[in-house]
Order: sequence, then C-alpha cells, then structure tokens
Amino acid sequence: MTSTLTISLTGTTDLPPGKIAAIVTSLEMRAQPPVRPDPPGVDGFALERIGAPDLPRYLAMYRRLGERWMWFSRLVKPAGEVEAILADTNVETFVVRYGSADVGLLELDFRVSGEAELAFFGLDESVLGKGAGRWLMNRALALAWVKPIARFWVHTCTLDHQSAPEFYQRSGFVVFKRGVEVDDDPRLAGKMRRDSVPHHPIIE
Repeated sequence: MTSTLTISLTGTTDLPPGKIAAIVTSLEMRAQPPVRPDPPGVDGFALERIGAPDLPRYLAMYRRLGERWMWFSRLVKPAGEVEAILADTNVETFVVRYGSADVGLLELDFRVSGEAELAFFGLDESVLGKGAGRWLMNRALALAWVKPIARFWVHTCTLDHQSAPEFYQRSGFVVFKRGVEVDDDPRLAGKMRRDSVPHHPIIE
C-alpha cells in the first residue's frame, strides 16, 4: 500500500473516505530453523510449479484465497506486470494441490540477492485443520534455505488471519518491524467484490 497521508505517532489519525489502513508486522529469520516433521494425514498434498503461461490460474487462486483478507496487490497491477513476475527466474510460484483440486498458493521471491521473501502463503478454507499449514511451511522453508540466502522474511497485517503472526513465530520467524500502510480501497475501483472482507467495511 502507498499513500501521502501523514500518520500521527500517537492518538488516532482519520482516513479520508475510500482509504483502507492496516498495521503491518514484518518478521525474519537469519538461519534455517530445525526441521519440523509433517503432521499426519498430509499425504494428499503436493506442490505444482507454475509460471507466466499459468497467469489466469494464478490470478483465480490469488483471488479465491485473498478476497477474505484484502489481498489485492496483484489484482491492481496490469496483467503484463504480474505475468513478468511469474516469468522471472528469481521468483518461484507454486499452486498447492489436494487430490485434483487447487487449494493453495506459495510464492517465494529471491530477487534481492542473499535473501528470500515469503511473498504469498495461503490455503483454501476447505483444507484448513488437515495439517496443510505446517506441511506448506515445511516446503517453504526447505525451498528458501536450499538457496544461498542469509535472510528469509515475511510480512503480515491486521487484515490477515489473526493467527498469522503466531504461526510465523512458531515456524521460526522473529518480529523486527511494525508499520502502518494506507491505500485506496480496491473494492471501490472494482478490483475486488464489494462484499469481500466484511470485517473491514467500505467507507465511501
């Protein structure tokens, strides 16, 4: 998110109508944590690498997962820019498969030398409670640390699932920064359904 709005360091700052705001928590790890075993019952999950030719499939999965949590950065970019990200050899994008269905998304960004960003990590509600989150994080950690990196990081915000910071910390990440992000509400621009993210109501 981007904005020229000045945020007060104390008290409350009113946002203009049509804006959204979130507190962003950034976490990192500087060394590979001990390997945790996969939970039982996850044999049906698999990762499938995708790229630029899979743009429609990628965007469909991104929207399906993210409309609950205000994921919109890929939706407001021109399709050509998103396609170029998927085509970049320093970005690794995977669809999570369960049986014959697409049920999740994992995207690792290695474009900054010596580090990896866990850019997107999400699972469909249909597989939650099956151990899929731990299974997917185990794959993310293995894929990131097989590269010559010194830092693996991720950010989450108050629009995401409330347990996300705790999950990342259990996985070995440590909080290092917190900030406020402000942007235009993508629902008002038609980039997301108006009834999405009901816990963050539209103010026109």
